[in-house]
Amino acid sequence: MEGECKVQLDVAADTEARTTQSVKPNSKLTTALLVFTLCLAATAAAVLVLNRHAKGPGQDKDNFSHTLRQISHVRAAIHLQGEYNPDMRTSVEWKNQVDQSHSQGGLVLDNNEIVIPQNGLYFVYSQASFRVSCTTDADDATSRPMVHLSHTVKRWSRSYGNDDERKTYQTILHSVRTACQKTASSDPDQEGSWFSAVYMGAVFNLSRGDRLKTVMEEKMLPSLEDEPGKTFFGVFAL
Repeated sequence: MEGECKVQLDVAADTEARTTQSVKPNSKLTTALLVFTLCLAATAAAVLVLNRHAKGPGQDKDNFSHTLRQISHVRAAIHLQGEYNPDMRTSVEWKNQVDQSHSQGGLVLDNNEIVIPQNGLYFVYSQASFRVSCTTDADDATSRPMVHLSHTVKRWSRSYGNDDERKTYQTILHSVRTACQKTASSDPDQEGSWFSAVYMGAVFNLSRGDRLKTVMEEKMLPSLEDEPGKTFFGVFAL
């Protein structure tokens, strides 16, 4: 391509040299610059075409694969918010995509359970907050029963030898807390003013397809505090 341009320049120069001497020097320079510019444009176009053919259709596939690899490196995490649902008797109802709740990296909420996407180490955590009434009959000073709060996370896994039909869950986190001792209150405004939260969390080696759920005492569910940040359930990969 460069050789062709050089020949064209020489020919143009010789042709103009043989023309009448009345032609001004500026005309010769303008013609040479025009031819040189056209040669550069043609060379640049040829390089672009060659590069495009060299990459071929496989280049787009490589870019797509790179994008998939970047997505796969997103750390799996899920954080759910709990709400009291009178139709659910053993747990709160977990919500995703509300307030600060979110999910990414393959961790999903399915049938009120968290499903693990891949084998690995995961940190599992949960908190349940309750509003507890801690008063009793003032005439019976000996009757002061304790109020106990319990919160449990259970796991179902094929590694336990379970199949999809027989879902036997095993406890992986469990906490019991004494919220208060019921006492007589002389101030009615102070009755039922006890609040308590049960938090727990630990690292577990989980398998793909494992399912995690929470279990709470049915009698305590109506006392659940379901304001943002008080009752939650989450998992993230390490």
